[in-house]
Parts: sequence; structure tokens; C-alpha cells
Amino acid sequence: MLKEINTFNNVIKYLSSDLKILLSNIPENYKEQIEEIRIRNGKPLNIYLQGQDYFLCKTGKVTKEPRNVYMINDKQLGHTFQLLTNHSLYAFSEEIRKGFITISGGHRVGIGGEIIYSQDGIESIKNLSSLNIRIAREKKGISDSIIPYFFDDNKEFYNTMIISPPQCGKTTLLRDIIRNLSNGFGSQAGLKVSLVDERSEIAGMYQGIAQKDVGIRTDILDGCLKSHGIMMLIRSMSPDIIAVDEIGGIDDIQAISEGLRAGIKFITTIHGDGLKDIKDRRNIHSLIKDRIFERFIILDRSKGVGTIKSIIDGQSFINIIKKDKH
Repeated sequence: MLKEINTFNNVIKYLSSDLKILLSNIPENYKEQIEEIRIRNGKPLNIYLQGQDYFLCKTGKVTKEPRNVYMINDKQLGHTFQLLTNHSLYAFSEEIRKGFITISGGHRVGIGGEIIYSQDGIESIKNLSSLNIRIAREKKGISDSIIPYFFDDNKEFYNTMIISPPQCGKTTLLRDIIRNLSNGFGSQAGLKVSLVDERSEIAGMYQGIAQKDVGIRTDILDGCLKSHGIMMLIRSMSPDIIAVDEIGGIDDIQAISEGLRAGIKFITTIHGDGLKDIKDRRNIHSLIKDRIFERFIILDRSKGVGTIKSIIDGQSFINIIKKDKH
């Protein structure tokens, strides 16, 4: 697909010229699907897609065998990092302290190296050892078929939790759900959605502008701790729905409880292999026991990334998804 290839090409323009040329020569079906480009000092150039690791030969040939493949040196790694930060490490210093930066297009770049501490915590990263460029791919419409499951007969939104193992498309699905809730879908009017985007993965904010479509009625707190962001939004944005990714800590749960008392609905995600996997976790147990969440969306890879395995009713714990939606 041309859009996916253009997304890939916009990412590799930030790489050193030799790496850019090498990656531009790989087959187009790989360009359409690549999720990560990993650049490690003294190691093979590595790409990741569809749950598999691949390496590149000097010709651009893609292989699963890490023999006679293209090796990264420290000059390429350093030059790429300079391009990614637009030759201004200071401008990205706050993000670097968190271990990643976000570039134009909403793509996140993880950083490996030697951590420098000060009395206030992590100060910076030096002696760069690796970069992980995660390509943020937008898939509009993937939530269209399940939006009706999120509302009752009075068009009231159900508190919803997406449960997914890593790399199964939960962030991509959450982004599209937020877009539909914010814009409105079918006979359902658009709602005020507030997003706490702690890792800059959902909206992909870059210089104050969301690089991904999260809807026309969505307010975003970028790079903010979920527990802090939820409380800030309760006080300032009067949201109908608050969306957060990857909850789990006790502070997250307490903030969600505060929002629920204020009459705000939530849509969240959590890592897990299913409802059984998460229900006995100490911090999550009370939310499930008290039936706070009324819908659980379970994802897996059984039919590819983003497969909706089931939609569980939070009261009966029965799978309610229709076979034609599966």
C-alpha cells in the first residue's frame, strides 16, 4: 500500500545516508509491514515485523540468518541520532531522560546507552549503544465494527478495558476507538475525550500537534504520568471519557477511581493474555471484582496482529461478540 510505504520512507530519511540507501532497497512488502528498525552498535541492522526478526545483507536482501549481514558502527549510530534530534540534543533533553524521543509523524525512538544520574534522578544518556525506531502505523476503521458494543440502549458509554499481549495492536486499536468516539460514529454523537499519552504513542505529539488522528473533540496530555494526568483532566477538561494506555500501578487505579466518582467514563489498555491472566493482579483485582469495567476486549495474533478474540461483558463475563464480527 502506497500510504504504508510513504510512512516507511518518511522514517528512514532520519537515518544516516548509507542506512537510508540500504533500507530503501528492501522489497516493498517489507516496507509496508515493518514495525521496528533496530540499530545497535557493532551488531547487525535488524528489522521486526509480524512477530519475526529479520536482518539485512549489504545488497538489501532480507534474511533470518544473522550471518554475512550488514553491521552497524558507532559513526552510523551517532550520525543517525544527530539527525533524529535535528542536531539539538538540548531540545530533546527532557524526552531523552525518559529513554525515548518522538519524531515528526509520531514515531517513537527508544534509546540505549549509559545512564547518567544526578541527585534528582536520571540526568541523561551517554555512550549511545542502540536505537529502536518504532514506526507508528495508523489503521483507520479497524474499530468500526465494534463501536456498537461500547454503548448501552441509552447511548451511555461502557467503561472499557483492552487486554492484549505485547505487539498485538492494542495501541493502534485504542487510537482508532478514540477517533471514533471523538468524531462520532453512526447515530452516536461525538464525545469529549481526554487522552493521557504518557509514552507519546497514541497521538504521537510533535511540537504541540498530534501526528495521528485522534478525533476533533480530543484533548491530549503528552508525556504525563497517567495518575497525574487523570487528576489534571478531571479538574480542567470536563471530559466525557478519559483514555489511558497500559494501566497497572496503584496510583493509576486510585486516579481512575477518583474519575469514576466524578462521573467520568474510562477506556484503558493493559498487558495480558486474557481476563484470567489479569483478574488476580493485586492492583487490578478490585476493578474486576467490583465490575467497574463493563466491557473487556481481548486481543491476540490468531488471525494476524490486532485480532479481536472476544468481547467480554463485565457483568456476566460472557463473550458477547457476534460471529460475523469475529
